[in-house]
Amino acid sequence: MLVQQILASKPAFDVVTIAPGSSLADAAGVLSSKRIGAIIVSTDGKKVAGILSERDIVRELGERGSDCMSDLVDSIMTSKIISCTASDTSDAVLEKMTSGRFRHMPVMDGDDMIGLISIGDVVKAQLSKLSMEKEALEGMIKGF
Repeated sequence: MLVQQILASKPAFDVVTIAPGSSLADAAGVLSSKRIGAIIVSTDGKKVAGILSERDIVRELGERGSDCMSDLVDSIMTSKIISCTASDTSDAVLEKMTSGRFRHMPVMDGDDMIGLISIGDVVKAQLSKLSMEKEALEGMIKGF
């Protein structure tokens, strides 16, 4: 399955972003209110400056305590972004996510972000693909 098919199966909504220079407290508030696990740091919603996950915030809290919440997202975001394109396969994306040990990946068209997929989206796509293959094989065996 291709990433473009995964994006098409997701509800139509924009990727949640936060501006560079925002505080970790602001980012945590957005993550909580939107019930999401990661937020893209971007000035315009298209160019990706970084990504900040709930894990990043929890790690800082564990190491430094609540004083870190006034720090800027820029200070702990991941700025070396691993991304995919709409034409990448779900297998390739799952491999990148698993080997990199992260759960969210921007989908890029050149330098512009066109979506965001999670490991849950990819696993759901993989399960759907396996189910279709199973049904096709059962049909062949049973003569349908």
